Amino acid sequence: MEESIIPVVSATGLTKEFRDFWGRPKARAVNDIDFEIRPGEVVGLLGPNGSGKSTTVKMLLGLLYPTGGRLTVMGRSPRAVETKRDIGYLPEESYLYKYLTAEETLDFFGSLFNLSAADRKQRIEQLLDMVGLSHARRRRVGEFSKGMQRRIGIAQAMINDPSFLILDEPTSGLDPLGCREVKDLILTLKKRGKTVLVTSHLLSDVEDVCDRVIILYGGKIRATGALSDLLTVSDSTTITTPALAKDEMEKVLAALRSTLHGEEFKVDHPRRTLEEFFLDVIAKAKAESVETAGVISGGRIADYLTQGDEKSAVLASLLQEPAAPQSKAEKNAEAAPAQKAEPSAEKLSGLMEEKSAPKEAAAPTPDEAAKLSDADRKLNDILGNRK
Repeated sequence: MEESIIPVVSATGLTKEFRDFWGRPKARAVNDIDFEIRPGEVVGLLGPNGSGKSTTVKMLLGLLYPTGGRLTVMGRSPRAVETKRDIGYLPEESYLYKYLTAEETLDFFGSLFNLSAADRKQRIEQLLDMVGLSHARRRRVGEFSKGMQRRIGIAQAMINDPSFLILDEPTSGLDPLGCREVKDLILTLKKRGKTVLVTSHLLSDVEDVCDRVIILYGGKIRATGALSDLLTVSDSTTITTPALAKDEMEKVLAALRSTLHGEEFKVDHPRRTLEEFFLDVIAKAKAESVETAGVISGGRIADYLTQGDEKSAVLASLLQEPAAPQSKAEKNAEAAPAQKAEPSAEKLSGLMEEKSAPKEAAAPTPDEAAKLSDADRKLNDILGNRK
């Protein structure tokens, strides 16, 4: 007997009704729906504005409590802390602290999941490279464009290496390169066994990455199923061949006419999508080393998102031999020549001493400089003892 697999999401009779101040029913956003999301699936949640998508997502996140029905996420209540640890969420609008840098933003979200400083540093490096913002790591996110903020939002949704990822309009504000990278990331997560729920109005994006779709309208599920089943047109056939010579094409057309008994048919050349053409043009420009001042394309997928076990990396970082601490005398000995080498500091010191000294003092010899350093150290020791 096969062991039953616990679905990542299980909803039975799920209902959410909003009420006014006096408790009277105002709107039924989600109306008695049943659905499941199995481990390793990429599911698209589709529907026009006001169809109940956002309300459903908020219930999955535990932000809203269902009015009726039963809802579990990974076999637990959506409000359980253990459940929230395993979820990554990208909201439709990236809510970021505009005065934090990109690096500080990811560090903040990583600390919310109690990640160690070493893990946060490693993941931040990989995520910034993945979303193509390594060069802007110390810029405040308030200065970012919408597309750049979206990239940081995607990175923060991945910081905890979630088992279940909810992406609300993940390609909103991204250029075609960014859209392609997000779709490649989703497919990579699928290969690793992650479960992804995508909500989007861009149906072509959903078609590229999703195994199944759930289409809502008026709070009800109007259609659901695998894309291969829903989109296949079974009453017509498409045949693609290499380019044929004129006489060969005439033979094929004659055979089709005799077979179809006068029914109309269409002969056309296959076409690429505009996205495929655009990406091909950009790839050729990159091959020619054409420079751009805009956002660069992202790097490879973060290692911790593609590898199941990162213990070896953490162990390697712990086993690294720390640098030997320097003594106070060694630090001062290194600092003294560095200060002497700065011409700006000497000029400023000279300007300040012009009024008090009748004549400019000669530069000290190396022996005199050493004596001055010893005097400074003694003075510091005396002042330190007084404190």
